[in-house]
Amino acid sequence: MTYATEQLYDEVAYIAYHFHWPMDAILDLEHPERRRYVDQIARLNRPAGGR
Repeated sequence: MTYATEQLYDEVAYIAYHFHWPMDAILDLEHPERRRYVDQIARLNRPAGGR
């Protein structure tokens, strides 16, 4: 199974934007770990009491 290139770029950009990590560090993450960071950032960005 291959990983969609556009989705990979989206995840890398999202994590880099919020955590200011270099691209190499983000790409070194395994997919499940990278997705976990994306999900965590999304939770942190939700307004308090938001949906």
